[in-house]
Amino acid sequence: MSSPSRIAGWFCTVLLVAIAWWYYPPQVGRTSPVLNWDASGYYLYLPSIFVHHDLRELNFRDQLLKDYAPTPDFYQAFRHPGSGNFVMKYPAGLAVQELPFFLAAHTLAKPLGYPADGFSQPYQVAIKLGSLLVSVLGLWLVRRALLPRFGEWPTALTLLFIVLGTNYTVYSGAGHGGMTHCWLFTWYAGVLLLTPAFYTRPTVARAVSIGAIIGLMTLTRPTEILALLIPLLWGLTNRAAVRERLVFWKAHSRLLLLAALVGAAVLSIQPLYWHYVSGDWVVYSYQEQGFSWFKPHLWDGIFSFRSGWLMYSPLLLTALVGFRPLRRQQPEAFWAMLVFTVLFTYVTFAWDEWTYGGGLGIRAMIESYAVLAWPMAAALRWLQSRPRWAAAYSVVAVLGCAYGYWLTQMAMPGGTGLLAAGEMTRTYLWRILFRYEVPPETTLLLDSNAEFTGTARNARVLWQQDFEAPAPGICGTPALQGNCSLALDSTHSRSQEWVIPARPGQFEWLRAYADVRAADKEWDLNRMTQYVIRFRRGDDILRARTVRFQRALEPGWPRTLHFDVHTPKEDFDNISITFLYYGTAANLLLDNAKLEAFDE
Repeated sequence: MSSPSRIAGWFCTVLLVAIAWWYYPPQVGRTSPVLNWDASGYYLYLPSIFVHHDLRELNFRDQLLKDYAPTPDFYQAFRHPGSGNFVMKYPAGLAVQELPFFLAAHTLAKPLGYPADGFSQPYQVAIKLGSLLVSVLGLWLVRRALLPRFGEWPTALTLLFIVLGTNYTVYSGAGHGGMTHCWLFTWYAGVLLLTPAFYTRPTVARAVSIGAIIGLMTLTRPTEILALLIPLLWGLTNRAAVRERLVFWKAHSRLLLLAALVGAAVLSIQPLYWHYVSGDWVVYSYQEQGFSWFKPHLWDGIFSFRSGWLMYSPLLLTALVGFRPLRRQQPEAFWAMLVFTVLFTYVTFAWDEWTYGGGLGIRAMIESYAVLAWPMAAALRWLQSRPRWAAAYSVVAVLGCAYGYWLTQMAMPGGTGLLAAGEMTRTYLWRILFRYEVPPETTLLLDSNAEFTGTARNARVLWQQDFEAPAPGICGTPALQGNCSLALDSTHSRSQEWVIPARPGQFEWLRAYADVRAADKEWDLNRMTQYVIRFRRGDDILRARTVRFQRALEPGWPRTLHFDVHTPKEDFDNISITFLYYGTAANLLLDNAKLEAFDE
């Protein structure tokens, strides 16, 4: 009989390779399809050292933005106030891991007819292939750890659930491989193989490997120092085990010291770099970003529609439930993994930028999946001996994998783009669920998060405005209708505010309309003109709804757009309507705005 876990491993391997090829981002001109945004910041050490020999001033930065546009502006480094030199925002660990792939590309770039500048096509492909290789290796290491402990089917299903049912694939080498997460996932898988092996037979090689890996992980993302909990807590099941462990550590103190020294040596790369560019041994490179230790974003980070971890990887609930059977099946792993998971989750969501720049779910949790694979496999092994429970769970698992794979397609670079990273709402997710194409106005649900789909009763117009007599200087021509349309600009950044008397109980819903046209596409959300409706008591705002019609506009195509607003329960006595300009250069015109009230 063939091995189910081996078949699953090869299936996952082929799937990742196929997705990497199918969704490889199209290169427009000399753009940077792989090494962009944060990925370019982690990588920037390598071209700075080996191509430009300029680690302090980064004088090539303007040319880099002009030639490859990895980011709209240069945020990957900042000027140190003391030295005046640039300091990289991101740690050096990923660059160290990418070095072999960079050197291969650097050797081949000129012979292949490409600029040897660190960002041409060979470098992009090399990092993509490197991350894909590391991603596949990580899955096979997970299989190697799980198989002797949990058996064939739990191991096979765990691999499939990680690849199909979570956000792992999007941030593996198949997707955004230039980020840290798939690399760290593989290192965690390595630690989980080495740790029990070390306690079974302690050797210099195993001690050095554990120390080097944890040092490199911490050099990649400082919070990965939490990985140290795994070897420290492994096997501590009771007080007797703690006493035995102290005896073990005393007997092998030289190996522990060696592991610590090797880890510290790897980690020392960062302070040495900081001292070289700034004169300081320690620099907080994230500047204004930081942690809110006493107000972590746990609920939003885990459950919110905006970007909640379990909202977009729900099959991981299996892993969380699996800690109970894990304690019975693999007691030596239980406390190490439980304490690590709790602290890792807390630290992840204590970060102020808890969406981590947006993406599918919370990408900062992905490296922990190598740890969560153990309780997931334990839960699946528990189900294996309970056919009725397994049958019910199989329906959930199939739906979870279908949902996860659909989300993967939505979030992949080069995909359909229906996933709005870090902006999702309940109503928008429901409208796009399992679809690959939706009308453009669906994007307005990202702002309004409300949609009336029933039969309206008692519909009546509360307010309408044709903008034929606007404030001086904001008459846009050629008008969408009549002589004038509303055209806000930097000189006239807000329209008149219209106020309508209204009270709760008079109607249940509002529908706001406007005819809209823009000469150009506006991509920057923060620059879009806003259609604002406020429910107020006097001048006090009780609830506001702000919608950006430019989300749904293509250049030169006039459209009549609308959004719905459910009336609040608060005791409001008026509704105000206004339009606000925030810097768009898309030449936006608005006309025939109105507010319609109705009941369900």
